[in-house]
Amino acid sequence: MARSLMIQGTASDSGKSILVAGLARLLNQDGLRVVPFKSQNMALNSYITSVGDEMGRAQVVQAEAAGLEPDVRMNPVLLKPSSDHQSQVIFMGKVLANMDARTYHDYKLELLPKIKEVYSQLEEEFDVVLIEGAGSPAEINLNQRDIVNMGMAKLADAPVLLVADIDKGGVFAAIYGTLALLSDEERERVKGVIINKFRGDLALLQPGIEQIEALTQVPVVGVIPYLDMTIDSEDSLALLGKNRKRDDSKDLDIAVLALKRMSNFTDFQILEQEPDVSLRYVMPGDEIGTPDLLILPGSKNTLEDMLLLEKTGRAEEIIQAYANGSSIFGICGGYQLLGETISDPLAMESTLQKVNGLGLLAVDTVMQDEKRTCQVFARQGDYELRGYEIHLGESYRKPATAAFASIIDESESQSVRWDGAVSLDGRVQGTYLHGIFDNSKWLRSYLNTIRVQKGLEELEVPHLDWAEKKEEEYDKLASALRIHLDMDRIYKIMGLEKRG
Repeated sequence: MARSLMIQGTASDSGKSILVAGLARLLNQDGLRVVPFKSQNMALNSYITSVGDEMGRAQVVQAEAAGLEPDVRMNPVLLKPSSDHQSQVIFMGKVLANMDARTYHDYKLELLPKIKEVYSQLEEEFDVVLIEGAGSPAEINLNQRDIVNMGMAKLADAPVLLVADIDKGGVFAAIYGTLALLSDEERERVKGVIINKFRGDLALLQPGIEQIEALTQVPVVGVIPYLDMTIDSEDSLALLGKNRKRDDSKDLDIAVLALKRMSNFTDFQILEQEPDVSLRYVMPGDEIGTPDLLILPGSKNTLEDMLLLEKTGRAEEIIQAYANGSSIFGICGGYQLLGETISDPLAMESTLQKVNGLGLLAVDTVMQDEKRTCQVFARQGDYELRGYEIHLGESYRKPATAAFASIIDESESQSVRWDGAVSLDGRVQGTYLHGIFDNSKWLRSYLNTIRVQKGLEELEVPHLDWAEKKEEEYDKLASALRIHLDMDRIYKIMGLEKRG
């Protein structure tokens, strides 16, 4: 039977996901079979496993850090908000229903026995289960039906480490207030506090640490410095820290338009590794301008996002950017936005029946009643591409409109279907392939095309093995945790002998 350890936070984006990933790598290095687990995740960044199941990207990162293939059991419940009041509920990788907040709040206790069953399977297969909470355990309005914080800790009988983000300010108030709002039984589960994202002189922090330990009777088991890591963060709050200005020292200005219902913004992180790229995110109030490349990302509600683009004047800005010479690339919902029309006759995403798109690609999209979720192998010219699809819509190209790539069915039939579309001048492209930019050879060729359009010479850069780069980052993260966490104490909290 596995030992367990749960990482909870004083707030969203406190660093829970990254800490679980780092601990997963550290414990894996110490010879333990460790698996991540998050009973319920709310995120618009998701991933498709090799068997076509949809799960949150944070648990994919944690699985990679633990040396495991992503498994939907690591994240049995995924909530994907489609509006301010409604989410798509995905259970064990498949769409269960669309529910408003109150309906789901009443329903989720029915999921608890199923979550327990999944958790019990992992307990039997691994040495350690690292459990991640969500938001804060002090959300007292939700605690009665909690299945992801203290409710999950009780189900797993797991000790808890509480993570607090000092970079946001008010760290001691956050720690004290969180613990004060827990019941006696819940507070007893909290065996340590981790202060995260610290910048400065630790000696100046020490008096505060001593006072908070005296006030709460909970030890601080580590102070982790602010780490500059190239590791996916799925939390929407992470967008607030994204770069919004162009770096004039770089040749290519690439802008990602932050849609209201933007999904899978992790698709673009690899662009930050390209030496000639300045990547910026266009937030509300920012000007698009005339970037060398404008990217329209995925969207959980494409029709509503299209209406918002029209209402805010963004649609006109996009069209003007293209007229001024920008290349435009759309992924999934962004591809749908580039087309001529988007229809939702079955009201799968919206109450809107049909809206006009940007009209930059000769494509019509119709929402279907079943989501396509699969990993794919594709080809574009001489390039072999890997990616994954997550979409309800099917897009239909008009005659004489070229496809972006061919997708090859890897079953025995080896049949071919077409993906995406390309404008006649080649400057507007759209695809359903998430992870398209992770194909580094294709990416460099595409960026060189844009360089030539701008009058620059093609650039040859060393091949970036993204998988190898991530492995280096996980090792770097684990090394930092070994230095800054009291691992002797954490091993004792888990009831294990120290290794490594």
